[in-house]
Formats: sequence, structure tokens, C-alpha cells
Amino acid sequence: QVQLVESGGGLVQAGGSLRLSCAASGSAFSSYGMGWFRQAPGKQREFVAAISRSGDTLNYADSVKGRFTISRDNVKNMVYLQMNSLKPEDTAVYYCAASNSAYAISRSLYNYWGQGTQVTVSS
Repeated sequence: QVQLVESGGGLVQAGGSLRLSCAASGSAFSSYGMGWFRQAPGKQREFVAAISRSGDTLNYADSVKGRFTISRDNVKNMVYLQMNSLKPEDTAVYYCAASNSAYAISRSLYNYWGQGTQVTVSS
């Protein structure tokens, strides 16, 4: 099992940047594919970014491609989401997730979830 705790959310103006962090505890962090999802009020939780176990395969939702960067540190058991050029439509609760698969995009393949961190982008 793995426990996930997100941090780094907050209020930022449009065009600004935030860096989300996800601290993982438990066993064998490097055996999990990791991802970030987000959920805006009244909407379903949606995929944002994914990174493979080794960090060599990345994938992004079209809506964040070129603005967001996912990374991981398998020594520190951390996953990050660097968010640049933020837009009001990026406002959501952001969730870190771990998959027993080496790499996953589908929400259904993620087995463990953090509690989420709020990101609010003002116009």
C-alpha cells in the first residue's frame, strides 16, 4: 500500500505558476505509475498528467500540454506537477494518484488517491 499527501495548492492570478507536490509513504514507491487528476465543481474528475515508474514516459491532457510538467523523484518518494501559465479554467481540486500498473492514463487503473489540494486561478 501507499499513502499520498498533496501540497502546494493555493490562489494565484491568471498567468501565474504553482508547483504541486505529492509525498508518498509506504512500500516500493518506484513500483507505481503515478498521475495527477483534477475535479472542478460540478464536473467529473479528469486526467491531467501521468508518469511511468521510471519516469521515462509522460502523458498530458491536451488542455494542459505545454503548460504543465509532471516529474518524480524515486529517492525522495515524491511526485510533482509544475503548472505554468495558469488559466481560470484550471481551477479545481488536484489529486495525486498511484497505479499498480507501470503507467496509466485511465482513472480506473489508479488504486490509491490523496486527499486533494485546492488550486484557484483568478482572472
